[in-house]
Amino acid sequence: MGLTLRMWVASLLLLTHLLHGALCWGDDGHYAAVEGVAPATERLGPPLCWGDDGHYAVCKITQGYFEEETVVAVKKLLPAYADGELAAVCSWPDEIKRLPQWKWTAALHFADTPDDKCYYDYSRDCPNDWCVTGAIFNYTNQLMSASKDSQSIVHYNLTEALMFLSHYMGDVHQPLHEGFLGDLGGNKVKVNWYNQETNLHRVWDDMIIESALEKYYNSSLSVMIHALQDKLKYGWSNDVWSWGSCQLNQTACPNPYASESIDLACKYAYRNATAGTTLGDYYFLSRLPVVEKRIAQGRRDSLGSDSKPNLFCETEARYRMKLRPIRPYCLFISMHVS
Repeated sequence: MGLTLRMWVASLLLLTHLLHGALCWGDDGHYAAVEGVAPATERLGPPLCWGDDGHYAVCKITQGYFEEETVVAVKKLLPAYADGELAAVCSWPDEIKRLPQWKWTAALHFADTPDDKCYYDYSRDCPNDWCVTGAIFNYTNQLMSASKDSQSIVHYNLTEALMFLSHYMGDVHQPLHEGFLGDLGGNKVKVNWYNQETNLHRVWDDMIIESALEKYYNSSLSVMIHALQDKLKYGWSNDVWSWGSCQLNQTACPNPYASESIDLACKYAYRNATAGTTLGDYYFLSRLPVVEKRIAQGRRDSLGSDSKPNLFCETEARYRMKLRPIRPYCLFISMHVS
């Protein structure tokens, strides 16, 4: 079909974390899942809880930014129940990770650092490529394998690669998905969010956003989304051009995002949030701008500059997509043995 595959993959990588980065990083931290939820090919409809609604809204908006040819390619990969909507599958990796056949994916949602190490090191923090950044590289390569006229004998399930990648691009932007290993990214740090008992990871997954929705956005996710889009256009317009990080020859560059996340975790998430602390207005109001900007930074690599042309333009017409049949092989075939 008339589609530049790298444009399509780049669109997915860059636009899925326009809002995915913070709206719903997960329900209960690193090891949360919805027990008993069927695999994507068996489910009958989109998820219902608020966290999943966040995923749904994020991907719904993301798909609205795709070019027509990208929409066509994505729809060809989506399972039938999604009815052509990427949003219907964006929470799938969280829903399956405790099912017996998918437990091997649990560690792919995060890349924790040693305690009090406020910097990310891929060789140290992603052993055997088994973490969120390794997963992003892997699933990007799987999607890219459909191009380049490759004669590879390996056939990937591109449908699941698409769903995993769109989800993990959000996870890598949540600061506590690159938190400390000793407390499981804040999951073991028990705190109170106002008068509600919870843990620090969940505060950053859900509660800052939930409080913002109630306080500033009339409890409407769509109102919040539009407000962030306006900030991208106007409030942060002078900053947006500095957010690029991928080198010209890279399709995916999750390592800088992970580095930013642990830095933000140390400066904002963990600070003044020891076990037993009650987090209230000061913590909420001082951390919300961090969360909102982290959401918005998801678009950065699509922007380009005079010295770094837009990735979409740079790769125009290099590769054409050749969709392969979806086959039931292990998605992490290069890294996982059943």
